[in-house]
Amino acid sequence: MLDRRLHAYRPDLAEAGLEGKVEALRFVSGSPARIAVPVAPLRPQPDISVGIDTELLLGEDVTVFDRAGGWCWIKASSDGYVGYMPEEMLSGAQAEPTHIVTVQRTFLYPQPELRTPYRFVLSMGSRVRVAGEEEVRGNHYVVLEDGTAIFARHVQPVSAGKDDDYVEIASRFMNAPYLWGGRSGLGIDCSALVQLAMLMTGRSAPRDTDMQAAGLGERIDRSGLRRGDLVFWKGHVAIMEDPETIIHANGYTMTVARENFEAAVKRIGELYQQPTGYRRPV
Repeated sequence: MLDRRLHAYRPDLAEAGLEGKVEALRFVSGSPARIAVPVAPLRPQPDISVGIDTELLLGEDVTVFDRAGGWCWIKASSDGYVGYMPEEMLSGAQAEPTHIVTVQRTFLYPQPELRTPYRFVLSMGSRVRVAGEEEVRGNHYVVLEDGTAIFARHVQPVSAGKDDDYVEIASRFMNAPYLWGGRSGLGIDCSALVQLAMLMTGRSAPRDTDMQAAGLGERIDRSGLRRGDLVFWKGHVAIMEDPETIIHANGYTMTVARENFEAAVKRIGELYQQPTGYRRPV
């Protein structure tokens, strides 16, 4: 059986690349679209009461395979994740975004003025198309095509050079709330913290913990753990900030937090089990 999280197939419909590998009444290539809301939850079924698998962010690209009953069946371009979201969360893929948000979260204002009520909160990783710049009382803003504005220091061009230190980027999420399936500065889970921090360095990572444990970087042993290495438990992952400290989004503090590595191993081991493996991203 193919992993339904990464392969779009149902008895009635499947993505074209799976023809000959699965049975379906029709195979389609799908059509391009783009996330049009700050955070778009992706679900395994077209049902708002079903828990989310992951989230996609403003400006991220997707392929739409089906539209029915107000829902879209899509596949994310960034990590290949498949699921359902309301059709209203998508727009046609138009001109490419020019900038990406680089702070944990920032505000989208209706105009270049920080005293006006903000319109939306945008997470790190959100992508926007900048049409111009404006300075108001010494504050520098980028202005989007619809006239809305973001504090300029909170974004950078998509084409700009990337920071190599994904651990430093992960640390920008410190104290962000934990959210199962979350993938934004408004709420994030353990594997999304790894994935989103690495995305900001220009590297790709699978979405879920089991996918990361199976193939992200190279397998290492516990001796000589260093900054940037990953520690896996069943259903959980943490980032080594240094040989003694981890950063992880966790259900114990319900935040992104720092914790002594050995203390975490002891605490988690008493409730669940010991680490299942260690990997070094490359």
